Amino acid sequence: MGRAFANRNYRLFFLGQGVSLVGTWMTRLATGWLILRLAGADAPWLLGVASFAGLAPTFFLGPIAGVFVDRWDRRRVLVVTQVLAMFQSAALAWVAFSGPSGPLAIALVVALSVAQGAINAFDMPARQSMMVEMVARREDLPNAIALNSSLVNGARLVGPATAGVVIAAVGEAWCFAIDAVSYAAVVAALLAMRLTPRPRAAAVGSVGRRLVEGFRYAFGFPPIRALLLLLALISFAAMPQSVLMPVFAARVLGGGPSTLGLLSAAQGLGALAGALYLASRVSVLGLGRVIVAAAGVLGMGLIGFSQSGSVWLSAALLTATGAGMMVQMAASNTLIQTMVDEDKRGRVMGFYGMAFQGVAPFGSLLGGWLAGLVGPRPVVFGSGLLVLAGGAAFASQLPRLRRHARPVYARLGIIPVAADAAAPVAVRPPSPREMGEPVGP
Repeated sequence: MGRAFANRNYRLFFLGQGVSLVGTWMTRLATGWLILRLAGADAPWLLGVASFAGLAPTFFLGPIAGVFVDRWDRRRVLVVTQVLAMFQSAALAWVAFSGPSGPLAIALVVALSVAQGAINAFDMPARQSMMVEMVARREDLPNAIALNSSLVNGARLVGPATAGVVIAAVGEAWCFAIDAVSYAAVVAALLAMRLTPRPRAAAVGSVGRRLVEGFRYAFGFPPIRALLLLLALISFAAMPQSVLMPVFAARVLGGGPSTLGLLSAAQGLGALAGALYLASRVSVLGLGRVIVAAAGVLGMGLIGFSQSGSVWLSAALLTATGAGMMVQMAASNTLIQTMVDEDKRGRVMGFYGMAFQGVAPFGSLLGGWLAGLVGPRPVVFGSGLLVLAGGAAFASQLPRLRRHARPVYARLGIIPVAADAAAPVAVRPPSPREMGEPVGP
């Protein structure tokens, strides 16, 4: 399960990220609670606006950022994004400590969320693309991705719970301050890495041309296209539940910051369990079925949570939703990264970020608006139904997607070539287009 830790660079990254991500999750929870406190009756709508502001830049900038990530040194990109994120968290701390109040304070929080979203648009493809540089053996890459997901959700377990205690004791501002300091750990880890310089192809063509090339590469192969579309649908549908969590904690379940921390930690616990399950797998084979099952668990968990009136039952259901979301996301990431060409990795991960984070703000904005009209329960119930529909559609296409993926698996050595002998495409030399196709389920 921990074979990627044999790589020194990955160990440094894991430790640095472990510290920083706790602060990141503290800021996410504290931002929602700060808006809830400042906005009053407009909180559901403004929570959706703030979430949209923080994630929408990834939708618009993510694919373009991927073009530059393929051209630039990925470690330098990450160092710059972490330093900028440190200043963003420090600015949030200023707003919460001694800044203005009322509508102006909310406007500043939203503006800073936009800034963080623009930073993340470059950070995500660089981070995901650099994963392959931190492990010496390509077969350890799926394990590194799964362990990284475990780290994110381990921090998701600790960060919100800690934030709930800190907010109750001294207020939201200290969460932002702790987050700002925590970025120093990941910057130090990045600078301490000893990376082998990788040859990079000369940048040929305009940014627009390279972007179109990446789009054709990512969406020209049915399995990868299906994975990205399912991920986008689930991100869109599941986001309202996360955005409306403060409303459920305070107004549906009658709790406070500690209740919000408990619910967020429960979802993080489920996501951590799902990521550890993926880390224990030794092959990408069968991940298509795993994705279908994860979508089913997520959809049923959302439906159950929308109807729950008990804090502990809600926490249990959120554990299931966290596991379902994480398994679906990390399994898709693993399948994509297993086969993507190195010179296109940044662009493909830019589209992955667009599907995973960039589509989500549209769901949060719509969910916040609908929750203000009909209440949070019907919105999350509808989200669960949409997730189930998407999982069913993906499952119906799975046999066809497998047929497209078999030659790719055979070429990688994941399955014996002899096992694919019945398929004509496996016994002829692969075309240049096939050599660039990402892996499917």
